[in-house]
Amino acid sequence: MAQFDVAEVARALHGVRDEWRAAQKRSREPGGREFPSRDALARIVERLKGALFPMRLGPPELRVESEDYYVAHELDTALHGLLQQARLELHHAHRHAPLPAAQIDQEAQQAVKAFAASLPATRRLLDSDVLAAFHGDPAAGSVDEVLLCYPGVLSMIHHRLAHTLYGLGLPLLARIIAELAHAQTGIDLHPGARIGAGFFIDHGTGVVIGETAVIGERVRIYQAVTLGAKRFPTDGEGKLRKGLPRHPLVEDDVVIYAGATILGRVTIGAGAVIGGNVWITDDVPRGASVTQASLQAAPLER
Repeated sequence: MAQFDVAEVARALHGVRDEWRAAQKRSREPGGREFPSRDALARIVERLKGALFPMRLGPPELRVESEDYYVAHELDTALHGLLQQARLELHHAHRHAPLPAAQIDQEAQQAVKAFAASLPATRRLLDSDVLAAFHGDPAAGSVDEVLLCYPGVLSMIHHRLAHTLYGLGLPLLARIIAELAHAQTGIDLHPGARIGAGFFIDHGTGVVIGETAVIGERVRIYQAVTLGAKRFPTDGEGKLRKGLPRHPLVEDDVVIYAGATILGRVTIGAGAVIGGNVWITDDVPRGASVTQASLQAAPLER
């Protein structure tokens, strides 16, 4: 059997970690975990999905007569777990100007309480997304099939949960939850993006929606669509300026076909249809139809 100098490798890894911490100006403080756990959040989200859709995403042995008990149990476990992760994020966020533990705990409890109160509204939004997928895809046999099988719906379950946490001041938890769905579906939805009811992503792989995108109601997009930024402004020191509006505004009832790329803070007017594989960096009027042929015949003004 091969022999490995595990102790030597461990010492070398220790040195690399110390180099990283020194470069990042972080101390090596004793104690437990400093950051939220991706694995813990994955378990929390699975419980929340079961609580939101118990008879479809809950355990296979669940019976209708036990549904309410199951939902209450899953919520209690998930929310207590989320509270612990929220404390970790807030401790990390205030590491340069530490707050009293009691204040951190109070802020975490307020955020998780507000998150819990939002869950019925989240379920209603997700119902509208499921119906949009069912009515928007002739291949969908039932709403149950859509909920169980469609990657666009899975990504929206994560996004609706993550967007709420993002708005409650827990952006790291939100980003981890979003990236769990990204890893499973290939759909990259930043939790900061504001997405209205009845949103349908068909097929989904390769879709990218940026942090400051705003999407209206009853919007449908297809695979490989990008709602991205055209440029990245920098400050006087050459560092990226964060949080500025830099992604598209998509109004109600827009359809965006596969491979379309829309960049910058442009507005896609209500009812517009964006054809496949087009590149757009200018506003599109309400009700307009934009295709490769129309762009070649009459390019949009810059």
